[in-house]
Amino acid sequence: MDSIQDTYHQLVGNAAQRLTGHQRRLFQAQVCLALCGGSPRQAERAFGWGRQTVQKGLHESQSGIRCLENFKARGHRRTEDQKPHLAQAIRDIVEPHTYADPELKSSRRYSNLTAAEVLTALQTIKGYRKEDLPKERTMRDILNRMNYRLKRIQKGKPLRKTKDTDAIFANIKVVREEVREDHETLEISIDTKAKVKVGEYSRGGKTRTDSEGKTEKAWDHDPPAKEKMIPFGVLVLCTRALTLIFGYQETSDLWVDALQIWWSRVRACWPAIKRLVIYMDNGPHNSGRRTQFLKRMVQFADWSGLEVRLVYYPPYHSKYNRIERCWSSLEKKFNGVLLTCWEVIKACALRMSWCKRHPVVERLLTTYALNVKVPKAERKVYEARLERSATLPKYDITIKPKKPRGR
Repeated sequence: MDSIQDTYHQLVGNAAQRLTGHQRRLFQAQVCLALCGGSPRQAERAFGWGRQTVQKGLHESQSGIRCLENFKARGHRRTEDQKPHLAQAIRDIVEPHTYADPELKSSRRYSNLTAAEVLTALQTIKGYRKEDLPKERTMRDILNRMNYRLKRIQKGKPLRKTKDTDAIFANIKVVREEVREDHETLEISIDTKAKVKVGEYSRGGKTRTDSEGKTEKAWDHDPPAKEKMIPFGVLVLCTRALTLIFGYQETSDLWVDALQIWWSRVRACWPAIKRLVIYMDNGPHNSGRRTQFLKRMVQFADWSGLEVRLVYYPPYHSKYNRIERCWSSLEKKFNGVLLTCWEVIKACALRMSWCKRHPVVERLLTTYALNVKVPKAERKVYEARLERSATLPKYDITIKPKKPRGR
C-alpha cells in the first residue's frame, strides 16, 4: 500500500515538473486543495514542493491575479559579475589602449587589443593563473559586454591644414550665397573615384547564395590588374541628379571630355543656364595650376557658351566635396560582385541610388596621352582668359566664353 502511495506521489510530482510558471502553480494549488486540505506545508511534505510557491498558486487561483515570470533573469551569472576584481583588472589593461566614438553618437568605446592579448596581459601584468581565467572566446564576449570593441579606424582627420584653409572655406560659403537665388547659374560637384580593377577580384564583399547554397569563386590572390576603369561623377546640387562616366585613363582631358558628355545630355533641360559653378578638390589633374586642364576648360567654356567658375576645396579636405558622399553607395554595389567586364560594372552602377535616384551611366573609350603640358607661348594665351581671385588665385577662377550662351 505504501509503495502505491509513493508511486502516486511520484506521478503527481512528475506531472508538475512538466509544467512551468503560472500553469505549474495552478496545478500545485489544485493538488493542495484536493489532497492536502489546502495546506501548503502538507503539500511540501508530500510532494517536495516549495510551500511559498504553493501558497502563491493558491493566491493566484483565488484572486484571479497572475504573477508574471522573468525567466531571462535566471541562469549563470556573468564572469565579470562574479569576479568584479577581474573586471577591474581588464579595465586597467584595456583602458590605456581605448578610444571613444569619434562621432560621439554613443557611449561605445573601441580598443585595438585582442582577447588573446588581454588574457596574456592578465597573466604577465596582473599575475592571474591561466586556469583561473576564461577562454579566449569568453573573453571576447566579456570585452564586448564591457563596451570595448574592435573597429576599423576612420579617416576623419586631415593630413594637415594650410594657411589658406579657412579663407578657402569662407570663399566657398560666399560663392554659395551669391548664386543661391540666381536662376541662371547651375552648381555642380565633380570628382573621380579610385580606379576599379576589372577581373575576378573578390573585393572583400558578400553576396547571397543560389538555391544550392553556392556562390561564385574569385581568384585566390589578387594579381596586377590588366584593365582598370575610372569613375568620373557629376552631381547637380539643386536636383541631386548623378551622372557617372567611366574612362580608362585619369587625365585632365578625361575630366573635360566627361564634363562635355554630361553637358551634352542635360543642356536641353537647362535652357536658361548661363553660368556654371563647379566645386572640386585640388587634385593633380584638375588643379588651378594644371595648364592642360585650364586650357581644356577654356575650350569647354567657348564650346558650351557658359561662364564657368572653378571653385576649389582646400588641400587635404576633399572629403567636404559633395560628390564624395556618393562613392560609398557605388562601392556597396561593387563589393561582392566579380567585375569581369564593362557590362557588369554598368549594371552595378545603375543599381546604386543617391537620394532615391538612380544615376545615368556612360563609358568614355578615348585613349589619352599622359603628362601633356601646354607650351609656354600657348600658355600665356589661355592664362589671359582666366579671371583669378585677387586673394585666392589658385582656388577661385572664372572663365568667360568668347560667345556667351543665348546671344
